[in-house]
Amino acid sequence: MKLSRRKFFVIAGTSAAGTVLMSPLEGLYARTANRRGVFGKGYGKLVKDPNGLLDLPPGFQYRVLSQKDDLMNDKTLVPSGHDGMATFRGPRNTVILVRNHELSPNSDTQLKGPNPYDPNCKGGTTTLVVGRDRQLIKHYTSLSGTYRNCAGGPTPWGSWISCEENTSTPTSLPLGDPNYVSQFHGYNFEVPASATTPVKPEPLVAMGRFNHEAVAVDPKTGIVYETEDRGDSLFYRFIPKVPGRLKEGGVLEALRIVGKPQANTASGFELRKPMKVDWVKIPQPNPLDGDTVRFQGFELGAAQFVRGEGIWYGDGEIYFCCTSGGAKGLGQVWRYIPKKETIELFVESTDVNELDSPDNIVISPYGDLILCEDGDDQQFLVGVTPKGELYQFARNAFNTSEFAGACFSPDGKTLFVNVQSPGTTFAIWGPWRRSYQG
Repeated sequence: MKLSRRKFFVIAGTSAAGTVLMSPLEGLYARTANRRGVFGKGYGKLVKDPNGLLDLPPGFQYRVLSQKDDLMNDKTLVPSGHDGMATFRGPRNTVILVRNHELSPNSDTQLKGPNPYDPNCKGGTTTLVVGRDRQLIKHYTSLSGTYRNCAGGPTPWGSWISCEENTSTPTSLPLGDPNYVSQFHGYNFEVPASATTPVKPEPLVAMGRFNHEAVAVDPKTGIVYETEDRGDSLFYRFIPKVPGRLKEGGVLEALRIVGKPQANTASGFELRKPMKVDWVKIPQPNPLDGDTVRFQGFELGAAQFVRGEGIWYGDGEIYFCCTSGGAKGLGQVWRYIPKKETIELFVESTDVNELDSPDNIVISPYGDLILCEDGDDQQFLVGVTPKGELYQFARNAFNTSEFAGACFSPDGKTLFVNVQSPGTTFAIWGPWRRSYQG
């Protein structure tokens, strides 16, 4: 089973303990290293869907909640480009989903709202409210006019941080070009889960203008950790002036390895060897003359990482992933421990045949990881048990578009996931169970 190299991990939920998350990965890599079989039975052989949309194991069901061109409650149409997503508890036992749309100015669909950040841009977020019966109650635009909203992360105070994965400016391209923009891009935007109308888009400029990927918030301190999707990216932290109130500004810093200034972490680092770190302040977090934040940090000695992507907080630790890191370029997972101010290479992929950089990942409340595949042919949701065994949980039976945005409802009974193109959001439920023989 060969999985895509587009990304390593983009976590869709950040509340679970790191040890819960990492044990299946450790088990998988241990099996690979010891040349043991990595494939298990999981929930059983997938059953062909008579509707030709989603093949699932016996006993599991799905419902299409929202798809491209559906008329939303605000009288606009659902666009395509469904990507990162998170769930929140809503009033009266409802579930609120905030969903990214990774759209560019030249995309053939767009989010429409009364107050777009940039009228030339078509990305943003939609919000879905789902009842206890897994029926859609309403859905509507909650952020519009942004550029390629790919990932992001939820906050402990009930909002979604949507990240722009593009740094275009009004002078990047000539007026009239299909991707021309009228505003500066490369920012984070905050969308409260409780928002019932489109938010007024306010770029969080103090958090940096760069090629954002994902964020994770330390609930103990309110510090926001940020990844950057570049081959020479840095690992950042944003220390807000007031925890939980990001619009009021703060300080952006980049991680530096003590004794190894300007370290390139692509290869040559030992597994599980903690290294002391400190942080350098970015002089100009909102540069208007280029995509220079990472250059500023590197000049001050910050460490480079190869395409920082997914990040999550768990049990006082921060894990983040580098999609092209490692001696074989198959991906790395790094662990940063704020209390100790140390960083270490936690996992490095060495075998393309078993695991080659899957896309989104979510922690199952039942002990497994669910990985979203993004390959070149058939697309699967792939489970990883705590023993390190892989199994197929779902297959996109409609087309070859990737799965994205997998996340569980707060009660753990429903898995929500997107098929990115043309754009469909599913609710999946059935006989979930904790620990079983693969």
